[in-house]
Parts: sequence; structure tokens; C-alpha cells
Amino acid sequence: MTNIPSVDLADFVSGDSTRKQKFVDEIGKAYEEIGFVSLKNHFLGDDLVSELYKEVKSFFDLPLETKRKYEIEGLAGQRGYISFGKEHAKGKKEGDLKEFWHFGQEPAEDANLIEEYPENVHVDELLDFNHTGMEAYRMLEKTGIHVLRALALYIGLEETYFDHWASNGNSILRPIHYPPITEEPEGAVRAGAHGDINLITLLMGASTGGLQVLRKDGEWIDAVPNEDELVINVGDMLERHTNNKLRSTIHRVINPPKEKWSEPRYSIPFFMHPRSEMPLDCLDECVNEENPKHYEDITAGEFLHQRLVEIGLLKK
Repeated sequence: MTNIPSVDLADFVSGDSTRKQKFVDEIGKAYEEIGFVSLKNHFLGDDLVSELYKEVKSFFDLPLETKRKYEIEGLAGQRGYISFGKEHAKGKKEGDLKEFWHFGQEPAEDANLIEEYPENVHVDELLDFNHTGMEAYRMLEKTGIHVLRALALYIGLEETYFDHWASNGNSILRPIHYPPITEEPEGAVRAGAHGDINLITLLMGASTGGLQVLRKDGEWIDAVPNEDELVINVGDMLERHTNNKLRSTIHRVINPPKEKWSEPRYSIPFFMHPRSEMPLDCLDECVNEENPKHYEDITAGEFLHQRLVEIGLLKK
């Protein structure tokens, strides 16, 4: 395998049971083998993508002192601006070569949440920034719920098993700016090798290059989707919940060749988190004699807290 598999969400929503099962089998097999797919025919339209990139680039082009107005102490980076080098991969001390922004959940009034999410931070200088970001958030959330429905069927669960947990969940939309590299980085890359914390990640912007995925045999391969495809991967929460049936694969964003150091890179991942009270206990459907239970019981909220400490966004 020299690239990640491509799947078509149109098969799943077609109303044709054969096409639907084809999608379930393809995405399930890919997530068992490499943990990544590229997805075509998602719910994020071309016009919205263009508008989002325009707003994101406009924000990162603002003066640093302006951006720093939106770096809010006490939120562990969960909303607003996070400046260059603040985050690092688990187990590394070098900060990643990136700055980013976080949009978070704005739950429905009838969501009946047991937790309160921080409010989103509004950018005064860009009138459409927050509206466009949250419009994209909703379309990525909708896409993610359909992917989780397919995975529920693949595992042997009821199709809407994840719907309650993922709807109004603690998901994060993260526009990232990797600035031009001006001098030889000492041990730092644009994003160090890591696994994601959440259930699944939906990524815009991988087609600009740099994303690499670690195969089972230890070889790094480039993840190269088509221009209109999202890259979607399994996160650590889903790997844990499925008792390692579905794989949370290590990945990284490497620095470009020296002749391209002057080019910035933008990517926009949507980290799909469930509600904090979701139990991540190993599912009975994924435990047997050949694959005994590998993890202790834990909730999504407890697991998230542990990992935010490990990557440097939250103090112990």
C-alpha cells in the first residue's frame, strides 16, 4: 500500500443496500489495516471550503499582537488562538512549527449536556470569520456522524449507536498555519509523529502535501488525497473503544524540501470528540479469546484530560 484507500460517501447514503454495504466493508477494512481513508462526496461544499480558507488566511495574516488578543489564559487552548510552538507531540519537548485556532461546540438548547463548553472566541477584525468557521464545523460534524454510522455497522452495533455521543460532542475545528521556514529547525517539524486523541479526525488541506502515515511495517507513506477529498482517520478513543480492532495510526507533517521553505501551509482538521461522559470501555463485540480486553474502563472526558497534559496544553 503506497497511498491511503479512497472511499465514496455517496455509496453509504445512496439508498442502495449493496452500495451501502460496500462502503461499510471498505472503510472498516481500511481502518483495521491502516487507520486512514480519503473520502469523496462529503457534505462540505466547494464554496464553503473556499470561504473558510479565505477567512483563515486573513486571520493568520493579522499582526501577532492582534492575534495574541485572542489567546485566552485558563482555557488550555480549547478555544481561540494558540501561538507558534505551544503544542508538541506526546513524548517530545520541541514545539511544533505551527500556530492555530480552535472553534468549539455550540450545543443545541435541548442537548441535555452534563458539562458546559467554553464559549467560542469572536474575532472583531473579521466579521465573517466565526460564522464561516461554525458553518464548516456543522458540515464536518454531519460527515463524521455518517462515517461513525458505517463503523457501528461494521463492528456489529446498531447503526445510530454513536449518534447521541457525537451530536453536541466536545469536537474541535482547528485551522492551522504552518508559516514559512526561515532557518534550519533544530529537531522540530511542522507536526511531530503522533496519534490523535479523539474518535475520528476529518482533515481538510492534506492535498497540499507533507502528511505522512506510518504503515504496520514501519514505513512512512505520503497521504495524498484528491483535491476535493477529506482525509479521515481513527483516533485513540475509537481504537480504545474497539479494543484495537480499528487502528489509530501514527502520522506526522514533515518539513518541505528546502526550496519550498518559503511557502506557508494551511490545513484544517476537525477533531470529533464525544460527550465527556461517554464510556470508552472496550466493546463486547470487540473482545474475544484471540483479542482479550486491552484497556481499563475510562470516560472520554477523563481520557481527554490525561492527553491534554501529555501534549503540553494543560498543566497537571
